[in-house]
Amino acid sequence: MSARKITVLIVDDSAVVRQTLKEVLSSDAEIEVIGTAGDPFVAAERISEQEPDVITLDIEMPRMDGLTFLKKIMSQHPIPVVICSSLADNGAQTTLRALEFGAVDIITKPRLGVKGFLEDSRITICDSVKAAASARLNIPRPRHIVEPKLTADAILAPATNAMLETTEKVVVVGASTGGTEALRALLETLPADTPGIVIVQHMPELFTRAFAARLDSLCSITVKEAETNDTVLRGRALIAPGNHHMLLKRSGARYYVDIKDGPLVCRHRPSVDVLFRSAARYAGQNGVGVILTGMGDDGARGMLEMKQAGAKTIAQDEATCVVFGMPKEAIKLGAADKVLPLQSIAGAILSCAR
Repeated sequence: MSARKITVLIVDDSAVVRQTLKEVLSSDAEIEVIGTAGDPFVAAERISEQEPDVITLDIEMPRMDGLTFLKKIMSQHPIPVVICSSLADNGAQTTLRALEFGAVDIITKPRLGVKGFLEDSRITICDSVKAAASARLNIPRPRHIVEPKLTADAILAPATNAMLETTEKVVVVGASTGGTEALRALLETLPADTPGIVIVQHMPELFTRAFAARLDSLCSITVKEAETNDTVLRGRALIAPGNHHMLLKRSGARYYVDIKDGPLVCRHRPSVDVLFRSAARYAGQNGVGVILTGMGDDGARGMLEMKQAGAKTIAQDEATCVVFGMPKEAIKLGAADKVLPLQSIAGAILSCAR
């Protein structure tokens, strides 16, 4: 007997997008599209007839916008929602708010006729829906947690000479489904003199810039979307731009990042494995690796390489993950030194970096 398929309802005001998404999702043997709706009112009727496992939801729709509908779903009867958005840069902040309201992930609408795009986007879209189907909703999210107890280093200005140049720590972080809120909770609690952080969050291009700007407004550290040759500095986090891989490199005492194109790695671009493997090579025992919530196994092998190179490694625990996939695979490989709840990871990073 075959396993039950993941049922999906597509909600979008464009008939072309509804049809394209239906074809993309139906091409996966594990997914069944049980209906489509042109606006939230029709969607509500469909849900009352047959509740789907996952909803894909457009933000901008007639009669009721997607954010309002999302809030209603999450307050009345939570169902995993994947936001299906166009690549409009000015709408990215609105789309990011959907994640704060409980959406599980963002995907970009498939662009037909763009060579190579449809197959990559097919993998991303189907994987996002599968991850959403296994997501745990309503995990209490820590917000503005009391800062971990720190040493006087948190108050004193960092030393200006190069005494630490060969022992400067660098923190690399990987996350996927549920990671946007997990990263916010983590970075909000870090003090301004935290060692430099380099992050891969699976996310479509353009949204990473808006996401970095959002985090920058909330955190003591500065946060920016990474560009090639950006230096990894204390008090700064660099986020890989969507649809590009990011590598950590080193020149003398200076760590910097390199942004590259290339094929999907572990079904993703950017890939956590690419970042972690580069950290194993260039940071070695100066590295601290952190793997957060997400579907699949991206980052597990790279984290093992980091541990073998002498780095400290931390995995998020199951209880605080939206999807316990990536941390679980890293733990299974023996790649994680510590397995911790989300609210304890900031303190562990600071301990490892001392």
